[in-house]
Amino acid sequence: MSEAEYGIITQAKPQFPVRELLVVPQKNWRLTLSFPAFGPSTYRNNLEKMKETYSHPVTGEQMTFRPAQISESISAVAYDFEHMAKPKIFDPRWLQAGYIVRTQDGVFTNTTETDNIKLKQLLNRAEKVNGIYLIPSGIAFAPYETFETGVQDVDTFTQGGLARALEHTPEKTAVKLREIGSPKHYKRRINIWGFDPTGEPVQRIASLDSYRGVDGRLGVGGDCRGDFNYGGFAFGVSK
Repeated sequence: MSEAEYGIITQAKPQFPVRELLVVPQKNWRLTLSFPAFGPSTYRNNLEKMKETYSHPVTGEQMTFRPAQISESISAVAYDFEHMAKPKIFDPRWLQAGYIVRTQDGVFTNTTETDNIKLKQLLNRAEKVNGIYLIPSGIAFAPYETFETGVQDVDTFTQGGLARALEHTPEKTAVKLREIGSPKHYKRRINIWGFDPTGEPVQRIASLDSYRGVDGRLGVGGDCRGDFNYGGFAFGVSK
């Protein structure tokens, strides 16, 4: 062998910033997300950071991310919530779960569409399950009569239409949100705010936090603005 074949073999320096990955269960498959979550910043800024190119921490391959749907964001934070998302996202800041659209009749999830005619067309493709409408591509619609707002217990929230639409589940209970909001994490009850009827459709972001620093209560908000509310975290799904 020639002398050039001996010596220390080093890993090549990554071409792009390294981004670690989090793998969690999502329905019947494995979901791979950015870790840690992007932020803290506005939702719009976090989405821009997801578009940048990163290097895989092991293989060095190039990676980019797409915004997580709300149900995917919930899966990400539900995984080891006590040790990961609660102390690192919920307690100091908040989770930017994904886009919603509030209307006169209810709340759409995972869409930015604000045209009334097109929103009604979405419902033509929906399956009505336990009072809410499940639409392809992760979209859901929860009529206002299917859920309550204000302070409530975890069962009232997770059996209501809003929680089930956020989690995009046909079941009668949003089980991951129930785990997040359980008394072992939040001794006080849950506060649901910002999900009010509007004359015209309004695009907002669903947010979850430890109720703005009030210990012992989970907050679920529907009035976060993408370019205004600074300091939130958002997950990206690996492409």
